[in-house]
Amino acid sequence: MAYWKLKGRELANCNCEYGCNCQFGALPDKGHCQAVFGMAIDDGFHGDTDLSGLNIAAVFHWPGPIHEGHGECAAFVDERASEAQRNALLTIMTGGDTDPFATVFAVFASTIETMHEPRFLPIEFDVDVEGRTGRLRIEGHVEMDGEPIRSRVDGSEIRARINLPNGFEYEIAEIGSGTSRSFVPMQLDHSASYGQFAHLHLDSHGVVRA
Repeated sequence: MAYWKLKGRELANCNCEYGCNCQFGALPDKGHCQAVFGMAIDDGFHGDTDLSGLNIAAVFHWPGPIHEGHGECAAFVDERASEAQRNALLTIMTGGDTDPFATVFAVFASTIETMHEPRFLPIEFDVDVEGRTGRLRIEGHVEMDGEPIRSRVDGSEIRARINLPNGFEYEIAEIGSGTSRSFVPMQLDHSASYGQFAHLHLDSHGVVRA
């Protein structure tokens, strides 16, 4: 198994309400789950292959709770990646070279029934975790925007966090509001729903903890 490590920033947006029941071991509040994920890799490697500075993204759909499986996924990799970098990123994203169920990539991969051919495209992605803002654009394929939750009383920003000391994706996530649309090869559309902003630090064994 080639050892890997990724350190970067994430924006994820699913169709749940702002709390997202899945974060608390409960069932999705809409009965099914659909989500868009983007990550800017600030530092990373897989074996001898440097992955720093690249972006990745994915679109997911599950007809019921994630753990029941039958999921569908489309993965997107930065077109700037070399062949070696593409292979490395797809290995990580599909749970390869990873301890069983140690990362969000490995967990999700175990639930996917339909995996579309990966696409290597320009990925415009920027995210400010503490500011709870983000923007993902993959032209003709995916759009995602994140912003702070705002009070319905006076429009002021509401800040909330989720702390998962034993989580398989992050330790602390800032929670905001997300809006996503996906066109090809999967279709989804949701707005003003759960937005997750997090600093990710993962390796072959799971979350790298301070």
